[in-house]
Amino acid sequence: MTFEQLNYEVRDHIATITLNRPERMNALTKIMERELRDVMEEADRDPNVRVIILTGAGRAFCAGMDMDELEGLPPDDIRAQEWMRAYNMNRRSDYQTRYSYFPAVQKPIIAAINGAAAGLGLVMSLYSDIRFASESAVFSTAFAKRGLIAEHGIAWMLPRVVGPGHAADLLLSSRKVTASEAFQMGLVSRLVKPEALLDEARAYAGNLANNVSPRSIQVIKRQLWESPYETLGEAVASANQEMFYSIQSEDFKEGVAHFLEKRPAKFTGK
Repeated sequence: MTFEQLNYEVRDHIATITLNRPERMNALTKIMERELRDVMEEADRDPNVRVIILTGAGRAFCAGMDMDELEGLPPDDIRAQEWMRAYNMNRRSDYQTRYSYFPAVQKPIIAAINGAAAGLGLVMSLYSDIRFASESAVFSTAFAKRGLIAEHGIAWMLPRVVGPGHAADLLLSSRKVTASEAFQMGLVSRLVKPEALLDEARAYAGNLANNVSPRSIQVIKRQLWESPYETLGEAVASANQEMFYSIQSEDFKEGVAHFLEKRPAKFTGK
């Protein structure tokens, strides 16, 4: 697949998606938005891909929606209404809206946040499973400063990541948050020197791709994203059912065998 506003590379079971409008700080356009969804679905379908890294070219991760796209947008824009609709009901509808589809991707998504992540850039990083950040990264919700509200589920996601107090602060003030503060509040899980960010993300992704069962990862990701909708009893019951299936899998047999034989694992995802 070829793309106009992003780059896509698959190597060693790792798909790297790079938002590629560095001259505009990777601000999101309709083209980039469509290409990103297409490439995420391509990576999800590809049996050679086990982990996905999302990052940005240049000095920004994603500075939000391109303001040229927003200027003159009428309130009753039919296209905007269509983008908000859930449309793949074979998966949980909560994770099928315009930007909330990352959790529906079966492979883990690592956001390697190399610079500014504002507005929709922050939204995309929150919907990723794991967030690594450059020490030079800066975060902002941005919406209130544009006369907008907490869009695209961020009022649901952000408190679950950083807690309600931090979420209220970030959403109401739209202030800029440094990488070190983001780390302290749990917005990101790891801080990395700017020049080492992608290497660190790829090393972590490589461990997932080569030393952990792809089948286990797929099930665990689904459990993590579905648990907010379950009671404890429901979560236990569904886990017990998944355990029954797991112990019959080829990856379980390999998990035991490589441990006993003291050799590297050769998981197949089956």
